Amino acid sequence: MTNRIDAAFSRLQASGKKAFVAYVCAGDPTLDRTVEVVRALEQSGVDIIELGLPFSDPLADGVVNQMAAGRALAAGATMGGVLDLVRHIREESQIPIVLFTYLNPVYAWGFTKFHADAAAAGADGVLLLDLPPDEDGLNAELTTEGAALRRIRLIAPTTPAERMREIAAKSEGFIYYISREGVTGVQQTLATNIAEQVAQIKAGGSTVPVCVGFGISTPEQSHDVALAADGVVVGSAIVRIVEQHGHAPDLAQKLIAFVKPLVDAAKI
Repeated sequence: MTNRIDAAFSRLQASGKKAFVAYVCAGDPTLDRTVEVVRALEQSGVDIIELGLPFSDPLADGVVNQMAAGRALAAGATMGGVLDLVRHIREESQIPIVLFTYLNPVYAWGFTKFHADAAAAGADGVLLLDLPPDEDGLNAELTTEGAALRRIRLIAPTTPAERMREIAAKSEGFIYYISREGVTGVQQTLATNIAEQVAQIKAGGSTVPVCVGFGISTPEQSHDVALAADGVVVGSAIVRIVEQHGHAPDLAQKLIAFVKPLVDAAKI
């Protein structure tokens, strides 16, 4: 079966549209409510879901996503529970799902076992924040040759051009370009050189789509990023809505009201 991430980008590119990727923390506020969150995001027009696996030490995340992980863990979220959540989502949706995680919980589960179990549950890709691509070749146990999950890679503003080419060559599904230094979180302004950085990533010959995130929170920012990249990634701003209304009966309506204008602005 064609990977859902690949199919989504093929469909979007054929229609001249940009992708909208939404991040939420699995289990925030509960695993059951996360199903409602994903459903609302899909109704808003989101193309790809990044599901964060809650972790006790999320060093790359800002306070909003750190607190979301804390709430999920306090509510009893586990690796097994998140995989069950993916299975539950698959009962009603075929939206592409990327599992966004750190290496520690994957390694504890079993690196090869995680990839097999996640794919069997219905996940389509994995983004391991703290596993550099060159480590794959140094550790045979960390290789995933032939795995069904697409390996999403990160590129940062500080990444040298040669390393950009190396990372892009090993990327699958899409490349996540972090538009600014630091941790995740809403920003008042966008970085000024996004278009140039995306062009540099593609200059190495990679045909993998480039999506840009970190700090996007308004329709105007979403539109501007879509002009420069193949897709827009929004996380903390959505997680904040879940934080504010996670236990409210109108959570889905709140999410749709916030996210749909962001999605519409990206569909240029």
